[in-house]
Amino acid sequence: MKVAVIGTGYVGLVTGVVLSDLGNNVICVDNNPEKVKLLQQGKPPIFEAGLEEMLTRVLRHQSLQISDSIRWATQNSEIIFITVGTPPGPDGAPDLSAVIAVAEEIGKSIQHHVIVVNKSTVPVGSGDIVEKTIARQGVSSDLFDVVSNPEFLREGSAIQDTLNPDRIVIGARRRGAADKLLELYSTLESEVILTDLNSAELIKYGSNSFLAMKISFINALSRLCEECGANIGDVSRGMGLDKRIGRQFLHAGLGWGGSCFPKDVLGLIKISETFGYDFNLLKEVVTVNDTQTTHFLSRIEKRLGGFAGKRVALMGLAFKPDTDDIRDAKSLVLIDRLVAGGAIVVAYDPMAADHVSRLFPQVEYVSDVYSLANGADALIVVTEWNEFRQLDLARIKESMAQPILFDGRRLYSRSVAEQAGFEYFAVGG
Repeated sequence: MKVAVIGTGYVGLVTGVVLSDLGNNVICVDNNPEKVKLLQQGKPPIFEAGLEEMLTRVLRHQSLQISDSIRWATQNSEIIFITVGTPPGPDGAPDLSAVIAVAEEIGKSIQHHVIVVNKSTVPVGSGDIVEKTIARQGVSSDLFDVVSNPEFLREGSAIQDTLNPDRIVIGARRRGAADKLLELYSTLESEVILTDLNSAELIKYGSNSFLAMKISFINALSRLCEECGANIGDVSRGMGLDKRIGRQFLHAGLGWGGSCFPKDVLGLIKISETFGYDFNLLKEVVTVNDTQTTHFLSRIEKRLGGFAGKRVALMGLAFKPDTDDIRDAKSLVLIDRLVAGGAIVVAYDPMAADHVSRLFPQVEYVSDVYSLANGADALIVVTEWNEFRQLDLARIKESMAQPILFDGRRLYSRSVAEQAGFEYFAVGG
């Protein structure tokens, strides 16, 4: 099938590359000349396992083309995905300006029937907005359909999530448009939900907000564990073995971040307000998350007797492992407060250090964990990269000024850390 993907951010690039690898003729479009040039050379601007290899392959096979022209892509495609950003505005409501701008360009370019697919995370009613935007360009209603097809990709496993989705959600007004999407996804084995536009749009927000709520719940419970002496690891395991609850997203830590949860939770709160519902439950989810990292920092500051003059080492900077994404990363909160308190901050991350260095050039960035620990008064686990799991903790301890380990991701067991000679503090105890 002939497919266009407008926007080559995380979702757009992965979607376009995977669809072309599945045998479709895909045009990926971006308005950033530097990004277009890099992609044409087979160099993705983001890190995602397997993406560069797949991009190189589909470019070589010529099943993927990279362009800066929405007009050309529209005129040479039958399905057009809109995958541009919808960042939160000043009040938390999703900013649809990029979606509307793309819809206008598509409307000006339509010469034959096309299916316009909202794959960006958009609030309820966005399908109507895109329809009206295209219609205002003088396009007859029989020349286009608007479909909602939300994505559920996880950074670090986005390609596998695209190839093996838990579900495929298709919201459409006309069955013919839905059937075209079903044909596109026919090679994927997944349960399909065919529904209306509004329901499809709400499924994405509801899913991410529920997962964020689950994380905030276990983090709130970790605070109680710290006060009463319970072990949050045992508590979460005991809860997660209940099939009604499940173990996923029930791991206490520094809180959720990244590109999706923060904006989607705030987005659903604002969407609810526009329909007259005060989603107080989600507001508290945000409050718990916002205070989780600062609470952990307060414990660190208390143990160190203040940050001034202390050398504090951060293990990891990305918001989660297997990505270089630092959007709403907890490392940024940690660095900001540590630096403000007079600490000397040193950090290591296998992928994200360059991104953070642009924001905090005063931090010392090193190339490995062992040099990270040299002379440190405290070591903080911020991101649970796999390479951190099998470290020689005794060797690390020997190089530190004070062998104090603050485990923000519960990566190590207390017994292992203490056997290596560390004074050990973790989220939840």
